[in-house]
Amino acid sequence: MHAKICNQSTCLNHPTYLNHSRPSPAALHHRRHTITLIRCSSYQPPPKTLASSNPQPVLESLKAFAPATVANLGPGFDFLGCAVDGLGDTVTVRVDPTVSPGTVSISSIDGIGSASKKLSCNPLWNCAGIAAIAVMRMIGVRSVGISLSLDKGLPLGSGLGSSAASAAAAAAGVNALFGMPLSERDLVLAGLESEAKVSGHHADNIAPAIMGGFVLIRSYHPLDVMPLRFPADRDLFFVLVSPEFEAPTKKMRAALPKQVGMKDHVANCSQAGTLVAAVLQGDARMLGAALSSDGIVEPVRMPLIPGMSAVKKAALEAGAFGCTISGAGPTAVAVTDDEKRGREIGERMVEAFWKEGKLKALASVRSLDRVGARVIGGNSS
Repeated sequence: MHAKICNQSTCLNHPTYLNHSRPSPAALHHRRHTITLIRCSSYQPPPKTLASSNPQPVLESLKAFAPATVANLGPGFDFLGCAVDGLGDTVTVRVDPTVSPGTVSISSIDGIGSASKKLSCNPLWNCAGIAAIAVMRMIGVRSVGISLSLDKGLPLGSGLGSSAASAAAAAAGVNALFGMPLSERDLVLAGLESEAKVSGHHADNIAPAIMGGFVLIRSYHPLDVMPLRFPADRDLFFVLVSPEFEAPTKKMRAALPKQVGMKDHVANCSQAGTLVAAVLQGDARMLGAALSSDGIVEPVRMPLIPGMSAVKKAALEAGAFGCTISGAGPTAVAVTDDEKRGREIGERMVEAFWKEGKLKALASVRSLDRVGARVIGGNSS
């Protein structure tokens, strides 16, 4: 059994009473709603660690890629996500003799948008750096230092898992540099350390960025991620429309309701279950209908993205099976089973962003990325 000391004052076995005094047994029986159990959010069973092995690199350098992701998928807030092909971040990982053994350096950040200006080269405050450090700690690297070069293919604050793509590519790259000793679950845990610092402790971007395909987060304590296989012989296309507008994840999460009514909870659970069934059955039409039916998160976030309500309406009128906000936004995602129709849907969505939100936007039609983070080139020592 593993144990971890909690550095918080209140843990799972110590209930906190909202009225600041311990109620009588009778009051406990009749007023259970006044009690809130506080779960220690820092607890996570330790991942497999090879800290005593101090492995040697099997390559001198390599390049790793991780795809963009669509989190939430409507009603699956923080527990459903998928990866989409053709978009993502690339990280070059090198054994660097100028870097202190056992440490990580970020040598450069390039790419689209303002990434090179806004992102820190301090590995302790960079998504790729945090994930790389976590992987090195897990496998016990002490003999060499490494440097990272980050090429951002995703804009910041786009709702396409920009931070997760950087973390996933770095984690997969460092793992591959040392012979791939860690499992996918370990890499997701490493990426979660990064996500927790940047946008919150949620795995619905980092898990599909690492694993590819659709992913269900069954549990966070302990972490349990389940791949959902969309049949390979069925067509599925995502219409991604990204406006020139930044929606930081932390800001968008701050807008979420603190309480949810039972009716809305039941409705969202029903739609999330439907979405999972649609994925497994390869039913794009049912998937789109469920994706379009979030009654909790989408209603409060939609007004924060100019024109989003009109964009969703335009997508559905153009023949999309469903449409919602991708992650925290501002990207809108629609679903179809026909690539040509997807391009037409994208055009209508772009027009709606401009007409109703006065935002320029770009559309692309993408299929499901079934691979996730992977090495795309390397040099031997």
